[in-house]
Amino acid sequence: MIDEKDRQIINELINNSKQSYRDIAVKTKLSAVTIMNRVKELEKNKIIKSYTTEIDYETIGYDVQVLIHMRIAKGRLFDVEQKIAVLKGVFAVYDVTGNFDAIIIAKFKNRRMMDAFLKKIQTFDFVERTETNIILNTIKEKNILIE
Repeated sequence: MIDEKDRQIINELINNSKQSYRDIAVKTKLSAVTIMNRVKELEKNKIIKSYTTEIDYETIGYDVQVLIHMRIAKGRLFDVEQKIAVLKGVFAVYDVTGNFDAIIIAKFKNRRMMDAFLKKIQTFDFVERTETNIILNTIKEKNILIE
């Protein structure tokens, strides 16, 4: 579990993962050495899994974003999800409850690329049904601060 100091450090990293330990120390009123040691511990415990860059995909030409709902034959969910997770364009794969078993978020440069992707995954063994929603606008897509 994390304490209040870890929470402050994590939230600072969510806001800007490129800031220095010294900058985080000033903002959290902790020492830079404390920040460094706690970050290393958070990484070791896999609470912090990676550092990344937030990309505006539309600006670089990925104009088509979709949610793909999938129904998968019993007992094969994990296999199919693993196969899909490594495909080009896949942003996220989730197990879900409800009428479908999985949801895939994918991003493509154009409709032709999306169409080819959909046709490909529909040929996979154990994929029973898909339903695709095109995302018209992204209102929010960010990490959440922790409480």
